[in-house]
Amino acid sequence: MINDEIRAKEVRLVGAEGEQIGIKPIREALQMAIDLNLDLVNVAPQAKPPVCRIMDYGKFRYEQQKKEKEARKNQKIVDIKEVWFRANIEEHDYQTKLRNVVKFLKDGDKVKCSVRFRGREITHANIGQKILERVKVEVADLCVIERQPKLEGRSMIMILAPKA
Repeated sequence: MINDEIRAKEVRLVGAEGEQIGIKPIREALQMAIDLNLDLVNVAPQAKPPVCRIMDYGKFRYEQQKKEKEARKNQKIVDIKEVWFRANIEEHDYQTKLRNVVKFLKDGDKVKCSVRFRGREITHANIGQKILERVKVEVADLCVIERQPKLEGRSMIMILAPKA
């Protein structure tokens, strides 16, 4: 709340340079802000009495938006990459997919490792379990296991997250 929107009778006033002015009636505080050609801004409305500060509100809002924009620019968006294995995967194919898992983890993305079962392969779910356990052991130094291998429908899924 700024200027005339403030409804308290008295406010604890902080000056434009950050100095404590003290408890003043709202009219006097508002007049001080107008004399300095600045705004009276309520910075702590829950306090008793509310804390108001004399400042240039437009400049303050501009700086806040600039900070928020900078924070958004610096944040990392984590994607979930998915790597499919088969129950009867050959060694070379396994190594290729493992290299992709390592690359995704190093890039800072989460990896969803899945073993897809076709037809009667589902009766040998332990083979899929062994493949995912092998992946887990080989990338243990790069990641933390966010979700242990679990059978869901016709596929077994494990989620890996990069270490911070």
